[in-house]
Amino acid sequence: MLTHLQIRDFAIIDSVELELRRGLTVLTGETGAGKSILVDALQLLAGGRAGAEVVRHGAERAEVSGTFELGEAPPELRQLLEEQSVSGTGELTVRRVVAADGRSRAYLNGQTVPVQLLREAGNILIDIHGQHEFQSLTRSAAQRTLLDGYGSLTGLTTQVGTAHREWLELLNRTLELESKARDRDTRLELLRYQAQELQALQLKAGEIDALGEERARLANRGRLAQGAQTALAELYENEAASAHAGVSRALQALRGLAALDGKLAAVLPMLEEASIQVREAARELERYRETLDVDAARQDEVERRLAAIEELSRKHRVAAGELDERARQLAVELATLERAETDLATLRKELAAALQAYRAQAQELSGRRAGAAAALARDISARMQTLGMSGGRFEADVTQQGNADPTEHGIDQIEFRVSANPGQPPRALAKVASGGELARLSLAVQVACSADATRCMVFDEVDAGIGGAVAEIVGRELRALGAGAQVLCVTHLPQVACQAHHQLRVTKLTDGRTTRITVSELSAKDRVEELARMLGGIEVSGKAREHAREMLHAATLVPGKAVRGEADHAPPASGETTPVATLRGVVPPAEDETVRQPRPPAARGR
Repeated sequence: MLTHLQIRDFAIIDSVELELRRGLTVLTGETGAGKSILVDALQLLAGGRAGAEVVRHGAERAEVSGTFELGEAPPELRQLLEEQSVSGTGELTVRRVVAADGRSRAYLNGQTVPVQLLREAGNILIDIHGQHEFQSLTRSAAQRTLLDGYGSLTGLTTQVGTAHREWLELLNRTLELESKARDRDTRLELLRYQAQELQALQLKAGEIDALGEERARLANRGRLAQGAQTALAELYENEAASAHAGVSRALQALRGLAALDGKLAAVLPMLEEASIQVREAARELERYRETLDVDAARQDEVERRLAAIEELSRKHRVAAGELDERARQLAVELATLERAETDLATLRKELAAALQAYRAQAQELSGRRAGAAAALARDISARMQTLGMSGGRFEADVTQQGNADPTEHGIDQIEFRVSANPGQPPRALAKVASGGELARLSLAVQVACSADATRCMVFDEVDAGIGGAVAEIVGRELRALGAGAQVLCVTHLPQVACQAHHQLRVTKLTDGRTTRITVSELSAKDRVEELARMLGGIEVSGKAREHAREMLHAATLVPGKAVRGEADHAPPASGETTPVATLRGVVPPAEDETVRQPRPPAARGR
């Protein structure tokens, strides 16, 4: 249940703060006063789409926050909050902020969450029915959703959806394997030939790099031999000017002098080490020079080996270094195809079992739907008798699609049909000619399918297009719905407004430069004035006030559950006054504000 709502800088609202209660709460006011803007704010709070246009002109951001009691919260909401580690018990604070550049942020109990998560929580917390709800009611998917909700079949529907996904996954795997099996023999022959080629190559780890280095060495062995010979001569073989000869002469010169000066003795070990290093380098160069003396056959062998590797890499369209991985892939695919018949047989058995499990659950869902459809038909048909469609009949037809492919929603085709007048056969809702009849029927369906005490139900002018006695019946339906739940209703009809347990008046104020909206809760006395305004003309007469008192009094006599605080709105005795409830941040109406009011125009708007 929504207990507190705060709106700042949203559309033309600068600041509104409301304390809300259980029961039927109506929002009334002049046409265009902005009643439906409050509904738009609730839609934003429930995860609706947001853009820069919702931010009040001149403001940096729009903000809507609401506090919900979780005492009767459904298990799916608690599970959702636990999965997202949203802390807090007892109540949930939902907040949505939209910046002037259109970016929005969402919060649950002060914790930043994705808008999608806010939308999932909002769908559980708030149930909003708009002015044109009857348009979606003609769609098959909407009818199925309503029927499943009415029959409390959501859990079973989820199970059927899970069974469908499992069946579909097995079907796709089976089709893939069957497609491979159709050209299995040809593919097997090709794979075996390719695998044998790679296996015959017997490529060793690091061999490609080693062969590349050897190819470069063999191709340049003349230059390499010449360079090695030159270095060897400079280091050792040139007796007159080699490095070894120079170091030897230096040693001979210093050995005799070291006895005269001990500082020279420290140089002798270094020269001896240098002499040894030069001799070792010369020996390595001699050995290297010998390795260059190879026959041409080795070079041809290296070239053939590298050519074979390059040919296979081109054939398999991979780099030479990836041939080992390609051989592994071929082995896996070959093993899969060789056991394809066994795997395909196993998959077909699993597919048949999954289909059988799906059909069993779908049949159970279909039977439950048929029972719910009969109950829904009786419920709505009974409501139609009181909504100006006496003798009308509603049917919810559940037809199994037989051997059609499974769907995630089951095997049923659901269609709502209605006969608005006696003697006429039921027809599909989409073919009902009268928009007024369809609007009333939509309200009956909404009331019948929305009786969920765990949600805040919002009706935005769903009573449009009706009036008189039918409007009074609609008000009674909404009041009965509010006896066990929280219902918010935007209305222009006094017959509906008088049935409310609580009433809020929306007023648009302007000073010629800026426009803002205020919301005030009405006392019993102010409710009389507001209803008289809705009933009367330009001037509110005493007869209109008396009629308003009679309507309020009659509403309290309607059988049904009482809502806590309902007595607070009983019509006052003569001369009695009840103070206007001043809401936080809400401007209370002046005592004589509703004495003279212009007649609302025929067209309804926000």
